[in-house]
Amino acid sequence: MDCKIMDGRAAAKEAKEEIRSKVEAVKAKGVEPALTVVLVGDDPASKVYAEQKRKNCESVGISFSFHQLPGSTSEEELLALVDKLNSDPSVHGILVEMPLPKHISNERVQAAIDPDKDVDGSNPANLGRLVSGLPSLRPCTPQGAMYLMEKHGVDLSGKHAVVVGRSTIVGKPVAMLLLEKNATVTICHSRTSNLAEVIKSADVVVAAVGRPEMITGDMIKPGAVVVDVGINSIPDGIVGDVDYSSAQKVAGYLSPVPGGVGPLTIAMLLDNVVTSAERALLKP
Repeated sequence: MDCKIMDGRAAAKEAKEEIRSKVEAVKAKGVEPALTVVLVGDDPASKVYAEQKRKNCESVGISFSFHQLPGSTSEEELLALVDKLNSDPSVHGILVEMPLPKHISNERVQAAIDPDKDVDGSNPANLGRLVSGLPSLRPCTPQGAMYLMEKHGVDLSGKHAVVVGRSTIVGKPVAMLLLEKNATVTICHSRTSNLAEVIKSADVVVAAVGRPEMITGDMIKPGAVVVDVGINSIPDGIVGDVDYSSAQKVAGYLSPVPGGVGPLTIAMLLDNVVTSAERALLKP
């Protein structure tokens, strides 16, 4: 089987060129797209992610600001900062790095971000709009998975897509995006019986379950499109939810980990910031 590897880094580079053009168009109308990232505490991984966002924003001309709050910050103090950013017309995107300290509710903070500035696409209002088929800021990783397939010419209409994982971050939203493209969608999870059989019936598999190399080549229909959203750390390094070497022998298209959906997640975040800035232009 001649398997085409879906290169997320190349697709992200292309996406950023498109985003850079959009940024220039918005700036020409007098608005500078701006992202604000908030970090509570000093989680090393979150600091790295925030720095990556800063570099990526700068690469396409998006303004970036960063608020690092002490780990002892109360939920009320964090919500007050979110409210202040919601009211600031110069801020188009607000992203609070997760995980938050245990004394702060992730759900309450996500719900407090203005849906029009929720560039992570995790506010319940945006998720509800996605389910309803209404315009919204979409979650970045599912959006990245869809962009990756689109750039590789994958036609989803009429195809059977199996999503493995039901999180509100990836599984559920990517199922909605697949439905938008007229795929027939099955969502699987840890309690799905005959999981291997269900996956084997799929023309398209989106793996987002968070278990290292769980999906093996013998579970994949020959020629299927396999998009691996998993990022799992094992002693040998980073692997996805799909066993890459065995899947490559069977799949028609396969996204690698790293270098597949990951680079597109941050590109879609940038795109959401620009979309928010474009909408700001239309407000009276």
